[in-house]
Amino acid sequence: MRKTLVAGNWKLNASIQDTEKLINGVLAGLDGVSAEVAVCPPFPYLAQAQQLLAGSSVRLGAQNVSDQESGAYTGEVSAAMLKEFGCYYVIVGHSERRSLYAEDDAFVARKFAAARQQGLAPILCVGETLEEREQGVTEKVVARQLDAVIEVEGAAALADGVIAYEPVWAIGTGMTATREQAQEVHAFIRQRIAGHDAAVAEKVQILYGGSVKPDNAAELFAEADIDGGLIGGASLKAEDFLGICSAGR
Repeated sequence: MRKTLVAGNWKLNASIQDTEKLINGVLAGLDGVSAEVAVCPPFPYLAQAQQLLAGSSVRLGAQNVSDQESGAYTGEVSAAMLKEFGCYYVIVGHSERRSLYAEDDAFVARKFAAARQQGLAPILCVGETLEEREQGVTEKVVARQLDAVIEVEGAAALADGVIAYEPVWAIGTGMTATREQAQEVHAFIRQRIAGHDAAVAEKVQILYGGSVKPDNAAELFAEADIDGGLIGGASLKAEDFLGICSAGR
């Protein structure tokens, strides 16, 4: 049975003081939590987070990674650098990176490959906009985003990472896909992967991302193909984040 994973994406938030308070708060409340837990702070706080998390069960992740190993790429951070700071996960293809920074499917696939090459577990984000959902092309969009990675790395590579379905219209808006809507897309993703490799499809964790909160986490995570959450705003408060983590199996 796949274990629940709850990963906190802090986005462009936190300070040195915030990082210490938040991580210590999460660590203090983990008793009885059976889910796998990860936090993804901004780059400047990775070293601090690495020290605070040392010896704990909480894994460290980064929010982005370069598709390049090294060279004249000002402002970029490589997978090898993230590995040195104790990162286990790295988010690739978040909708904000796709929309605000024009990262296309091919670019995201290269980032997935770069992360995996260094032994990081990429959290591959896929999902549709409100316009795309209203047009009835959700599955087409998600399939395109998923297939871009499969074409570069092969379906077997997905077993080394995590997939996060995040309907763009539900991120930071307070809107949340119903459990039925979310499960439908999660099931589609698993079926799509099964068309290439049934064993990988059964194994890979598929997270839901989109205004997950303590009061809706349990019903979302109860669905057959929803294996946890990629949490944004609620991950910035230890109490809320722990409430979501506690909903996991």
